[in-house]
Amino acid sequence: MSTLGIASIQLAGGKDNNIDLLETEFRSIAKRFPWVDMMVCGELAVHGASPKNAEPAGGPTEQRFRNIARETGKWLIPGSQFEARGDRIFNTSLVIDPQGEIVARYDKMFPFLPYEKGIASGVDPVVFDIPGAGRIGIAICYDMWFPEAMRTLAGMGAEVIILPTMTNTIDRDVELAIARANAAVNQCYFIDVNVAGEQGNGRSVFYGPGGELLHECGTEREVSAFEIDFEQVRRARERGWHGLGQVLKSFRDAPARFPLHESSEARQRAMSGLGELRMPDRQTVSQSDQADENSGK
Repeated sequence: MSTLGIASIQLAGGKDNNIDLLETEFRSIAKRFPWVDMMVCGELAVHGASPKNAEPAGGPTEQRFRNIARETGKWLIPGSQFEARGDRIFNTSLVIDPQGEIVARYDKMFPFLPYEKGIASGVDPVVFDIPGAGRIGIAICYDMWFPEAMRTLAGMGAEVIILPTMTNTIDRDVELAIARANAAVNQCYFIDVNVAGEQGNGRSVFYGPGGELLHECGTEREVSAFEIDFEQVRRARERGWHGLGQVLKSFRDAPARFPLHESSEARQRAMSGLGELRMPDRQTVSQSDQADENSGK
């Protein structure tokens, strides 16, 4: 088997407490599209964006999703939810197999600071295998803005990157461009599943290993079922997309070093002049600028 059926749920729920709705969607998909192997939804779709709704690992929501995976016989990536561990909270995506077992637990590496306050950063990239099919990488929303993170997943063998997202801001159009670029430069499928309704502005998007658009959703609830072909990824990486650039091989074989990426200390030293990462405050007009304005300059 080189193909995998994926169903994306662009949920149009409320701000929180969407688990009953999401379970209904999963059951409906399993009945309508029996050929689908995996079901995915957006970031924080279940309990919303408040860390107050965090649950411990193995909590009631996790157990319900494990039961749904077992009931439907599908792989499940139920977006993400805040997970409490000791005095820290992570934004965590679960990967659940058709037997209801947790095969991967990914913590968002780049919380959307300074807005996603109080959320700890994950440190470990995650890939997992679909037996007999291929390897999938998992990331969350803002992670895709960091090409080093996406290239690392490709370097770990990911042929598909699945990205649950929660975006409700004006930069969604920019994210579509970033998603397409990540697909092309990593020669992989890139599955970016946003939320809608009270949580987000939709426009989930799916690209193939040449950066070709497979589908872009609208702004409301939408279920998208499609097949991906791992052999297409392998062919693109072997021969180049339509016989063009063999990007990953060139990156592998290049003698260039990238000192900026050798350690966190190197990054911090090189970018120390950027200043503190903090919430932008209201811009004020200085006295000299005000005097210029009053004088008509």
